[in-house]
Amino acid sequence: MAHQALWSGRFKEPLAEIALKFSSSIEIDKQLFQEDIAGSIAHVEMLAATKVLIASEARRIRTALRVIRREIETGKFKLSGQFEDVHLAIEQRLIQKIGALGGKLHTARSRNDQIALDERMYLRTAVRELCKLIIQLQRVLLYKAEKYFGVLMPGYTHVQRAQPIMISHHLLAYVSMLERDFERFQECRKRLNKSPLGAAAFAGTSFPIDRHLVARKLHFDGIVENSIDAVSDRDYLLEFVAAASITMIHLSRFAEELVLWSSKEFHFVHISDSYTTGSSIMPQKKNPDMAELVRGKTGRVFGSLVSLLTMMKGLPLAYNRDMQEDKAVMFDVVNTIRQCLFIFSHVLVHTTFNKKHMEEELRTDFLTATDMADYLVRKGIPFREAHEITGKIVSHCLERRMFFGNLDIDTLHTFSRAFEPDIFDYILPHKSVEQKKSAGSTSPQEVKKQIVHWTRVLKERKV
Repeated sequence: MAHQALWSGRFKEPLAEIALKFSSSIEIDKQLFQEDIAGSIAHVEMLAATKVLIASEARRIRTALRVIRREIETGKFKLSGQFEDVHLAIEQRLIQKIGALGGKLHTARSRNDQIALDERMYLRTAVRELCKLIIQLQRVLLYKAEKYFGVLMPGYTHVQRAQPIMISHHLLAYVSMLERDFERFQECRKRLNKSPLGAAAFAGTSFPIDRHLVARKLHFDGIVENSIDAVSDRDYLLEFVAAASITMIHLSRFAEELVLWSSKEFHFVHISDSYTTGSSIMPQKKNPDMAELVRGKTGRVFGSLVSLLTMMKGLPLAYNRDMQEDKAVMFDVVNTIRQCLFIFSHVLVHTTFNKKHMEEELRTDFLTATDMADYLVRKGIPFREAHEITGKIVSHCLERRMFFGNLDIDTLHTFSRAFEPDIFDYILPHKSVEQKKSAGSTSPQEVKKQIVHWTRVLKERKV
């Protein structure tokens, strides 16, 4: 039997069963029961502190709410489709337990400010967990950067080989990206950690409540000052999903590299069997499915952001029922990015780099062409001219199916008399890396500085 609607006094007919099923959100928002009960306990304690309720009434309500929380946790009380949402389910259970007194819990409160409170509390916890996972991934990357310090690989632009770099330098680029992700989530948490409770439906309440007291009890940094904004705003969720989308971009870019690098064509990395899969028809296959799934789930998070933006773009103030659709998106994004950050750390731990093959690829290519041009610049030749000379040397080698290592000084003199025998030292891959001078470059000295910096930062970091 369906429950009696909260607004039944105004209506002569009950809500149709199909309308209840269509409008019910409990299968989604029941995940918020912990936040909902915590918020209700803080609310009723505040009602007692402000004399809206007497102390004995508040104690009975608080005790019953704690019992209901245990009932939900143990499965004794099931949040089912007979209720419209988690708020109503808990309130109805409260009334079953303590009678009409349970109805006093909703004094000076609306489901509008109640759901905004629950979401903010849920996201606050989620942000903390995600920041921990980001730190974990940063630490794995840092560990790999230290382990492979001094090992070189081809660096790429336009997915074309460009210059020699240290593997450590490449990995630390992702540490930097993740640092910005960490900062974005921390900034997002600052803005979402404001309590909307007490805004009621949108205009506030005539009861002498203390919104700041509730905020302190629930560990918020303050309140959302404008009551209309408090219930109609979903900026905190939009900002969270936007931050999650950028994090997923970073994971997806690295996932794409792992897919490429683990292929036979690249053969740069080997991912452990425990984090790859095979084929149902081709016995020889070993597929980097974890990386591919991260790459695929990125689109899912992007879709969630577009869904939220579209939902909010035309809504007049204040609350509108459209906003019920935000919760499925919120839960899905949190679960998706949590899983992706977690699995990515484990995939990287079980990934090894093929040092011998990468260094062979450096030797049989022209990745030190820029170093050759820079050598000529140091001899007094303008860079554009040096660039032209080096390009002709590369063309000469390609026509003869040879590399820089096959050249001799006499051949180089046909392109420029500025070349001297020491040019062959400057165009060695390791020499190329060692010659870098600029801050943040791929030189061993600069990469070591970055490793020292991140070691200190990540060791001291707490969330």
